[in-house]
Amino acid sequence: MSYAHLDAYSRRLRAAHETVTPDKPVSAGPRRLISASWLRSLNAGINPEATAAPLAYSSARLDQARASHPLAPMLPLFTQTLQQMADESEHIMIVTDDEGRILWRVGHSTTLRRADTVGLADGHRWAEDSVGTNGIGTALAIQRPVHVYSEEHLMRVLHVWSCSAAPITDPETGRILGCLDVSGTSRSLHPATVALVGATARLAETQLTLRMHERDQVLRRRYESLRSRSAVLLSATGRVIAGDPVGELGDRIELPLAGERMILRDGRVALLEPFSDGFLLRAAPTATPPTLTLTLLGDGPPTASVSGRTLPLSLRHAEILALLALHPRGLTAEQLSFHLYGDAGNPVTIRAEIHRLRAQLGATIDAKPYHLASPVEADFLDLRRLLSANDPASLVRAYPGPLLPRSESPEIRRERDELEVQIRTCLLQRGSPQDLWAYVQTANGRDDFQVLERIIRALPAADPRAAAAHARLHAS
Repeated sequence: MSYAHLDAYSRRLRAAHETVTPDKPVSAGPRRLISASWLRSLNAGINPEATAAPLAYSSARLDQARASHPLAPMLPLFTQTLQQMADESEHIMIVTDDEGRILWRVGHSTTLRRADTVGLADGHRWAEDSVGTNGIGTALAIQRPVHVYSEEHLMRVLHVWSCSAAPITDPETGRILGCLDVSGTSRSLHPATVALVGATARLAETQLTLRMHERDQVLRRRYESLRSRSAVLLSATGRVIAGDPVGELGDRIELPLAGERMILRDGRVALLEPFSDGFLLRAAPTATPPTLTLTLLGDGPPTASVSGRTLPLSLRHAEILALLALHPRGLTAEQLSFHLYGDAGNPVTIRAEIHRLRAQLGATIDAKPYHLASPVEADFLDLRRLLSANDPASLVRAYPGPLLPRSESPEIRRERDELEVQIRTCLLQRGSPQDLWAYVQTANGRDDFQVLERIIRALPAADPRAAAAHARLHAS
């Protein structure tokens, strides 16, 4: 584009800047790509009069981010390809992470000092929702190379700058790793620079792919040295490398927790185990999983016992396990959320709680839908069976108090009330004075006037239990 055309375009952009607002479509000044970016930026609350990018990393955090970032090995490639050009043309080269935070920056010293004044420096964040339209943020937003010229920036302080940037995709995961950018003053940076930056980014992706294949080869050699290769070999991110010759699992699987069971597409149950720098999926043993024992009745702390371990449960975890025990066919996160919180529930919260529970109880809980994969013994389920047997004496021995008395879950309250009514009815109809006396030692039975009256009528007046019942009756 000639300088005359650039001047005309700049005038159109300046006119558009005077009228643009979040509630009004961008006028015919900028090209479509830039118009869309302006609207995203304005909707994110960007102030065109802001003066610099925000600082996102302290020095210590920046050092940590650099050391662990997958693009660190690509720095020699970037500098060999772009740094000399940047120095000679008074530009700077920048490498960011996937959120637009600048990790590395090299280039002409004068331009570096000028860049410092607008936060185009190490540790500052250049996503669109931080500084509006710019090469780094817009390339990350649209996931392709882009050149942003002068007044195409939404923030006016950046109008002296132009930048060419390209995102870099991780071949291992398919996600954006970061962005490569060359920036300079508006007239010194040619729009064709974006082609060079884009080509360098693709070259980096090729190098990353080669490194990935080299890691795969190392894993395959170690896998092939195994006596039995019945397991499926996975990369560290769940990419299928070997052991699935007909492709039944697809290219990638979602990794469960190590040691956790998962059901493969062909119906096999498998366990994940670490292997070198990746994982193996092995067929799960067919032995019956250990029994899960739940103690949820009464005022004591709820507990779960499995494989000889007894674990205290939070109220929320106890509620989830009680609901899964009541619904052996399983519940989705949405159903669990509704049973626990009603319409105000959030399935995301449930998924997080299930994740914590599975970390404690391992393969006891399966997904899709969530259900108990182990045999279950629970004190409140035992009560149900005793109610069917019409055995009041056994019933009161097994009943220390109501089910999770502090729970406000609609489903738990319904189950708790139903058990209480059934127990009370059974005792009033068939219970001996001893059974009735045992019941009034529980939280709900203590002040039950009808049961207390029955005890008074059934026992001699001299019986201490009759006297205690009489005292409670007149105190209530």
